[in-house]
Order: sequence, then structure tokens, then C-alpha cells
Amino acid sequence: MSREVLVFDMDGVLVDVTASYVETIRATVRRFTGREVSHEAIQDLKNAGGWNNDWDLTHKLIREAGVEVDYATVVSAFQSLFLGSDGDGWILRERWIARPGLLEAFAARYRLAIFTGRPNREARLTLDRFAGAVRFDPLIGSDDVRQGKPAPEGLLRIAELTEASALWYVGDTVDDARAARAARVPFIGVAAPGNPRRAELESLLRAEGAIAVVEDINELPEWLPV
Repeated sequence: MSREVLVFDMDGVLVDVTASYVETIRATVRRFTGREVSHEAIQDLKNAGGWNNDWDLTHKLIREAGVEVDYATVVSAFQSLFLGSDGDGWILRERWIARPGLLEAFAARYRLAIFTGRPNREARLTLDRFAGAVRFDPLIGSDDVRQGKPAPEGLLRIAELTEASALWYVGDTVDDARAARAARVPFIGVAAPGNPRRAELESLLRAEGAIAVVEDINELPEWLPV
């Protein structure tokens, strides 16, 4: 029997990545350029759209600083910080956002799924750490699609795999919103209070068709029945 499906992005939605992915971007740029890049500069690119992949975004910031480095070299340096060499990477700095019981309550009504720009392995590392008892099926990561966000491929695949009677997507970037719109899926945006461009992001998400914008997913029950 078909079922309503609630799809989550991960970074900035299920997990706070300020001290993990964001700091990895900054440290990688600093390593190759000797320059500091601000949180604001990173968010400006994300708000512009087309920079959902943090490896691509990091490489762009390095090139904008006038330094040419091979893409694979940038990715290797990034991953050495984020994952570490012995399970000691900055991925361990992440903070889970959902309050206890929230996802379990949603799982009683909806089938839960994930469409993230993370590689599948990195997504599962974080989910196993924080939410091992919660089933997300399917989990679509960057290595599961030919075209990443803002292309709608991941959402369309989830809709096909689940035969959903209805589907919602919760994300925190312009690319998330554009993917949802292209897939004709209702979108709920997240604009966290700590985002350095929060007001701009909220306006952009609404302009892209968000049916609501919340500060974090703990506010979702105000918009979706549990």
C-alpha cells in the first residue's frame, strides 16, 4: 500500500554542520591559499545556487583566490580533515538537531527518506551515530544520482521507489528548493537562526516556492501532521 513520504536533506536540516563541513571548507581553502574565508562568503555561494556540493564550492573559493589546484587534490585534502585517518575526523563535531522522539513520531505516520548531497557512506556514518534506531528508506546520496541538486533526480527516484501517495521535502538551500520545485514536490525550508544570511535565505526559499520556512525541524509538527 502506498504511503506518504517525508524526505529530509541532511546538512543543516538533520545535523548542524557548522563545526564539520563548514570548518572543513574554511580550513581547506586556508591550506591552499593562506587566506581566511568567512561563513558569510560560503553562504553567499549557497544562496546563489548551484553550489550544493561542498567539494565544488571549496575548489571554486580556492580558484577565486587566484590559486590553481587540481580538483582531486582539493577533495583529498578536504576528506583528510572531514573523515580523518582513524575515525577522528571533523565529522565527529556534528550536532544532531531533532529532539528525542520527533523522528520516531513522524515515522509512525510517514515513510522517512533522505536526499542529500553527501556521499552515501558519509550520510550513513552520521545516521548510525545519531539515529541508528530510525529507518530512512531510501537514502539517496550524491553517488546514487547522475545529476545532483538542483536537479530533481533524487526526489523523482524516491517517489518511484516508494510509490508515494504524497511526498514532502525538507531542505535548507536554494538548490533543495529548486530540486523540489522541479520534481513538483511540496517544500519546507529551514533557515537556522545562526545562519549568517538567515533573512536573505528565508526570502529566497519563499521565492522558490516553500510552503513554510522554519528555524529547525523541531517546528515541523506545526506544518505537517504527526
